[in-house]
Amino acid sequence: MAEADILETQTVVIGAGVVGLAVARSLALAGRDVIVLEAGSRFGEGISSRNSEVIHAGIYYPEGSLKALLCVSGRKKLYDYCASHNVGHRKCGKWIVATNADQQTKLAGIRAGAERNGVALELLEGPEVRARVAGIRVESALWSSETGIIDSHGLMLSLLGELEDQGGQLALKSPVLSAVSEQGRHRLTVGGDSACTLVADEVVNAAGLGAPALAANWRGLPDSQRPKQWLARGVYFSYSGRHPFDTLIYPVPEAGGLGVHLTLDLSGQARFGPDVEWIEAEDYTVDPGRVHRFAEGIRQWWPGLDPARLQPAYAGIRPKLKGPEGGFFDFRIDGPEEHGIAGLVNLFGIESPGLTSCLAIADLVRDKLD
Repeated sequence: MAEADILETQTVVIGAGVVGLAVARSLALAGRDVIVLEAGSRFGEGISSRNSEVIHAGIYYPEGSLKALLCVSGRKKLYDYCASHNVGHRKCGKWIVATNADQQTKLAGIRAGAERNGVALELLEGPEVRARVAGIRVESALWSSETGIIDSHGLMLSLLGELEDQGGQLALKSPVLSAVSEQGRHRLTVGGDSACTLVADEVVNAAGLGAPALAANWRGLPDSQRPKQWLARGVYFSYSGRHPFDTLIYPVPEAGGLGVHLTLDLSGQARFGPDVEWIEAEDYTVDPGRVHRFAEGIRQWWPGLDPARLQPAYAGIRPKLKGPEGGFFDFRIDGPEEHGIAGLVNLFGIESPGLTSCLAIADLVRDKLD
C-alpha cells in the first residue's frame, strides 16, 4: 500500500451502534481525537436497531456482575441524559407476571435478586394486578417502576451529534479487514471506498456481532482473548389496532432470554417478542409461522388476544458467549489489565442490557484507557 494511504490518529472506535457511539462521545468529551469506523452505510443498523427499546431496571443479573452494575448505573445515567438532551423516552414501568404456582415461586427469587442489585420490586396478588391492568390473567406479579422505553434512534442521533460537536468523525462503509497491535500502537487495514491503513494510539472494538470475528484475526492479541460466540435470534410481532395496555408485561424468564413479552413504542403501539432460536449464521428472517407459538404464550396471561392482529415485524440477534446449555454469561469488556495490550479495549457479548448500560459502558471503557 502506498505511503499516502497510511493515516494516523489518536483514537478509533470500531462500530457505530449505540455502544460504539456512546464510547466515542465519552472519549471525545475527554479531549481525544476520535474516528468511528462503521462497516455499514448507516449508523446503528445492527443490534442497536433490532431490540425492544426497553430501559431495563437491573432485575435479573447476578449481584456484582458487570450486567448488574452497568445496568443499574447506566439506567440512571440514561434517564438523566434523555431528559437533558430531549431524547424521547417514558418511564412506563413493567409487570413480571406469574400464571401458575411454579412461576409464583420463581417471582420470590427474582425479587430477592433484584433487591441485591438495589432494585426495589413490589409484589402484588392477582386481584390487585387485575384491578390495575385490564384483561390480564395472573396469579401474582412483580411491579418494576424503574423500567421504561426509549427512542433508540433518537438516542444515537444525539450521541453522534455530541461526538461531532467535539470534532469527532464517523466514517461509513469503512470495514476493518484486519488489525495488528505492536510497539504500543494499533494498525488497522480499512476497506471500502476510501481504503487505507489507519494507525492509532487507542482502539475500541465495539463491533457488536462482528467483535469476536475481528478479535480472532487480531495479531498480537493472546489466544485467550478470542472468545467463541453463539447467535440467538429473536423475532418480534407487532399488534395492529387498539389494546388495553400502557405498561410493559413480561412473563417469568425462560432459558436464553426474558421470554416473549409485551413492549410498547412511544406512540403506544404494542409488539411482542423476542423469542429464542439458536442459529449458525447471521440471518434476520422472520418466519410468520412462529406466530402460533407466540399466541399460545401470550394467551397464558392475556386471554383476549386476537391472533389475527399479530403481524411479523423484525428480528434481532443476541451475541451470546455461551451456547443453549451455557447459562449466565457476563459482558466482557477487556482492556489492558485483561490482555496486556496498551490502548486496546474489546467489547464482547454486549447483548441486553447493552442499550440501557451504554453510557456506563462508555465510562468504563474510558477508565480502562486512562
